[in-house]
Amino acid sequence: MLFKSKLLRTSIKITLENPSEFKIQLLLWSQQFREAIFLDSNNYDQKYSLFDAVLAVDAFTSVKTDEHNAFEDLKQYQQITKDWLFGYLSYDLKNDTEELKSSNYDGLHFPDVFFFQPKKLFLLKEDQLEIQYLNMCDDEVEEDLEDIRNQKSEISQKSDIKIQQRISKESYLEKVSTMLEHIHRGDIYEANFCIEFFAENVSLNPIETFTRLNAISEPPFAVFFKNNKQFLLSASPERYLRKENDKIISQPIKGTAKRHADVQEDESIKQELLANEKERSENIMIVDLVRNDLSRTASKGSVEVEELCGAYTFKQVHHLISTVVSTVESDKSPIEIIKTTFPMGSMTGAPKISAMKIIEELEETKRGLYSGAVGYFTPDNNFDFNVVIRSILYNEEINYVSFSVGSAITSLSVPEKEYEECLLKAKAMREVLET
Repeated sequence: MLFKSKLLRTSIKITLENPSEFKIQLLLWSQQFREAIFLDSNNYDQKYSLFDAVLAVDAFTSVKTDEHNAFEDLKQYQQITKDWLFGYLSYDLKNDTEELKSSNYDGLHFPDVFFFQPKKLFLLKEDQLEIQYLNMCDDEVEEDLEDIRNQKSEISQKSDIKIQQRISKESYLEKVSTMLEHIHRGDIYEANFCIEFFAENVSLNPIETFTRLNAISEPPFAVFFKNNKQFLLSASPERYLRKENDKIISQPIKGTAKRHADVQEDESIKQELLANEKERSENIMIVDLVRNDLSRTASKGSVEVEELCGAYTFKQVHHLISTVVSTVESDKSPIEIIKTTFPMGSMTGAPKISAMKIIEELEETKRGLYSGAVGYFTPDNNFDFNVVIRSILYNEEINYVSFSVGSAITSLSVPEKEYEECLLKAKAMREVLET
């Protein structure tokens, strides 16, 4: 593999009159490029946040690979470029970290890893916009800004989409019962079990679909990602892993309750979630797993739980979110920190390897990018990645659209209720695609 070494960037800072409108125009403008990623925090109030929105477009260099030796290839790419890199890690990179395999059906055919070094980068915080262009194209800034401000959204006509379910309700209940048998035997304590929903022969407007999905949920880790004809349209509420200098932050989500239109009833549901033994046990087990994962690269005694089972409210649901942090030494590479924690505990279970083996046996679809991670590396070795959930995946080349949802199965799980939780999580994606 041949990669270019670090190139200089021209940085320009401007103040925007209408940041919200400019965000939409940036997204619309991005669709002309072969590679594009738009990250939107939806101005969500969170402790660890660097930008309100980011757009990176037009690959100068890129790396695309399967699961074999993937982390080493990515490490080489990241160390040589020493620049901003944007892309994703698929769930099946588990096979590069452990003696595991993925042989379930794959209707999407995305690469296991894809990252690119953008020529053009936009970083938005409140009304302050920083533009970073590689020097080879920095004379295009003014022309691009004019083009961006001329963008206007157009609602397209699209055909009805009929969503199918890969695992029937009856089969789901049987499979969860089998997973409970594993738990009662002591093979695992918890596992995340997922169902794929899909449609074939689909023609989709990715920008419009993402815009509608994002508006329904307004999550803090929304992503529009384009690699030629492959798209991720994500309304993820969850952070996987962030590095701020020597500090590592993981914020697993486990525990879900639906919202209510009545304010008092809604608050009551939130308080019930906080006190719910089953939901809290789900979260605490994953926190223990994350603590163990972080300890593999942490300075001695530096792993801490900053917040345990905090209740957070989103447009459609309440969630329990914990924050686990650690400190790392300067000799730990970003890729090593990610590799020793991947895949994230909230999407696997505990013990992690046993849970992943059982997941592979019982699920009927290769997860691929779903329950993987999307994000970026900075030139100074920091990074931030989400968890790919509440997301629509679309392969325009083969006209296949897919989304998956799951829930954590523990000894306290009732199969019928787990199925209902899956349908609740699927609601936004289904509504966007079928309505």
